[in-house]
Amino acid sequence: MMHSWFTGAKLGVFLHWGIYSVDGVAESWSFFNGDVPHDTYMEQLGGFTAARYDPDAWADLFVQAGARYAVLTAKHHDGVALWDTRANGLSVVRHTPAARDLITPYVDALRRRGLKVGLYYSHLDWSHPDYASVRPEGHDPADRGNPFAMPAAGEEDPERWEAFLGFHRAQIRELITLFRPDLLWFDGDWERSDAQWRMGELADEIRTLCPQTIVNGRMARRGDYATPEQGVPIEPPPGPWELCLTMNNSWGYQPHDRQYKTPRQLVRVFAETIGAGGNLLLDVGPREDGTILPEQAERLEVLGDWIERHAEAVYGTTRGLPHGHFYGPSTLSADRRTLYLFLFDRPSEYAVLRGVRNQVSAARVLGTGDELRHERVGGLGDVPGWEYLYLDDDQLDPLCTVVAVELKEALDTYRAHTRD
Repeated sequence: MMHSWFTGAKLGVFLHWGIYSVDGVAESWSFFNGDVPHDTYMEQLGGFTAARYDPDAWADLFVQAGARYAVLTAKHHDGVALWDTRANGLSVVRHTPAARDLITPYVDALRRRGLKVGLYYSHLDWSHPDYASVRPEGHDPADRGNPFAMPAAGEEDPERWEAFLGFHRAQIRELITLFRPDLLWFDGDWERSDAQWRMGELADEIRTLCPQTIVNGRMARRGDYATPEQGVPIEPPPGPWELCLTMNNSWGYQPHDRQYKTPRQLVRVFAETIGAGGNLLLDVGPREDGTILPEQAERLEVLGDWIERHAEAVYGTTRGLPHGHFYGPSTLSADRRTLYLFLFDRPSEYAVLRGVRNQVSAARVLGTGDELRHERVGGLGDVPGWEYLYLDDDQLDPLCTVVAVELKEALDTYRAHTRD
């Protein structure tokens, strides 16, 4: 089931926040890959304070960025819950100086501002004693695998796996009943098969308990939308989708990682994503005290300023032209009578629209309202030729220029071959 709020949201904020922010190590993967011992990783529980956690300030920043939803890591692969889970004892409530539920204030702050609430939950749990109890179906018995993920061949214990599934279901029921999320963002389904997870049963249960909740596709592809990450797909998924993207190279707080994408790069990725019909889920990694780095907050603010200037081309639009009609992304108004062209580069006098049968009635620059001279060149019979849109350098936006092209009728494209 897909709700219209999601396809119309365009921008969400991803929050990777957990005990890994204490030492600034990779979330969960740092012990899984052997970079730090598991015991050392878990010692970060003692340093996680959430001392300056202000979810209202988070929500204000997300609104300023132009986001319509956010997704917080309620539990990552390390198994540490940010709420007072009763399914086991591993939570920031019971084992960290934070000593409180961190999900409820986040949910309340978002809802006060009309933002949709997303919660991330990892199916797998590399700290749970019953998780590494069965091997993936068809796994090579000669491959020992990672001991956090699976037992050695011949040491499987299906009863312990059933116990883990009971824990897994209990935590998901807690998230649904306590917080009624608008979106559940699952991760970590890859280490077991669909049948081992019994994902069909889980999907049915979620629909029964909370039918308004939408679910991403990381439930053995049983969810409502696709979630590519770290790169805009050349051919976008046919249905609803979302690109999850880091601002630097890290999901969580890693102070040594200074490889930040520039505001212009982020605006361009955003334009490419919405032009292909997706949402951008842009990640931030708060410090252990709950504060967001200035470098990350500033990028959200700059993106929000650009979106505000170009909101007409963002909200209420659908995916734009297929490849070849225009050298850049585009979006289309709901009535299909206005095309929004995103110009990434200096056009050197003009931009060109190809293969559009419609007569163009007007063209203007968003953010300034400047009317543009335009003319149709070429064309023969059914072949529409080229529409030239003339721009001066002083009409260009420093991050990405958007031109609104008004059409006489609903968009009608031409993609056939010309005469042989």
